[in-house]
Amino acid sequence: MATLKEGDQAPAITSKDQNGNEVSLSDYKGKTVVLYFYPKDDTPGCTAEACDFRDNYQGLQAKGIIVLGVSVDDEKSHQKFITKHNLPFTLLADTDQKIVNDYGVWGEKNMYGKKYMGTVRTTFIIDGEGKIIHIIKKVDTKNPTQQVLNLINN
Repeated sequence: MATLKEGDQAPAITSKDQNGNEVSLSDYKGKTVVLYFYPKDDTPGCTAEACDFRDNYQGLQAKGIIVLGVSVDDEKSHQKFITKHNLPFTLLADTDQKIVNDYGVWGEKNMYGKKYMGTVRTTFIIDGEGKIIHIIKKVDTKNPTQQVLNLINN
């Protein structure tokens, strides 16, 4: 599994979005991309995180920031999540777990004493040249936009 650090080139991504369209990270060359990995559509923490990005989306767009969410859920699940919560940004379906592995965010988790493998919530901020400029490992699901802006504005 990859261990990425700030300053590394972001691994290339090509995946289907919620509408079945192919999306590549390279489509956003020249823009700052917030690539956020989350465990599962429509769960409490993931919903709080997505809705915070939704509520602050216009401000992020005004700064030229693109938001892309990634989980191992399929396109249909992403569509339902977007519709239910009126999410204005793209969600990528990583059903083969290639992206989570390339970014090193697929790992062992522990819930109620039970160990299992899953997506470790992580946010990568990638500059217009495709370099990782920040990695947020302790994501505040209620305020992820503020975490991003605090790093970008410094």
